[in-house]
Amino acid sequence: MTLFFVFTSCGINSNIMFKTPKGVEYKYDSVPMKPSEEYRISKDDKISFIISNNLGHKIIDNQTGVGGVNPGAMNVKEMEFIVKNDGFTELPVIGNVHVLGLTITECEDTLAKLYAKEHQNPFVQVRVTNQRVIVFPGSGGDAKVIPLINNNTTLMESIAQAGGITERGKASTVKLMRKINGKREIYLIDLSKIEGLQYTDMIVQSNDYIYIEPNPRLARETLAQITPFLAIVSSLSILITLLSK
Repeated sequence: MTLFFVFTSCGINSNIMFKTPKGVEYKYDSVPMKPSEEYRISKDDKISFIISNNLGHKIIDNQTGVGGVNPGAMNVKEMEFIVKNDGFTELPVIGNVHVLGLTITECEDTLAKLYAKEHQNPFVQVRVTNQRVIVFPGSGGDAKVIPLINNNTTLMESIAQAGGITERGKASTVKLMRKINGKREIYLIDLSKIEGLQYTDMIVQSNDYIYIEPNPRLARETLAQITPFLAIVSSLSILITLLSK
């Protein structure tokens, strides 16, 4: 019977990830309220851009109706361009451009210089279209990929878009994991108390993981594990009783 419970216990709460070792005091990193640096374009990113002559005068004219153009008449379909493994992306007219590691501002300046051969005083706006964070809201199997539409998306907004902390989630154990210089830094945030309000406005970054640890359900999961075995034992008992008569 002891071996039976040892065997079944191996599958209990096996869906809980990123556990800290028992008896070991894990040192978490200090929580940064704002990114330490601007986002830099990475491999497999998708970028789109718009370009206009004369430092964007046409964009302003189209929006305000100057020059007989109806406001909002400009409706340009954005095209997406993938950053390849070698760090280059192929763009119209100018061909391959190395953008890996550039900030959005640096990328806009680079494209403006390159397109200056074809456009007079070009105005360029660049957008990374596949920025996202992954949120595990606390139930173990309901992870959600949240697109970052706004560069100033906060921790609270990301959790809200994922549907909030689930009934099983531990608001006291919110782990935000961020890749910095090739390594994931881990920040522990306690949202169970009013003091945690200061962290709700923390700005998230693309490729952050927000993991809300689930509460272990020992009784329910133990019962789920042993129920099939109890059914077998019960059936065998009935069979033995019938055969012994």
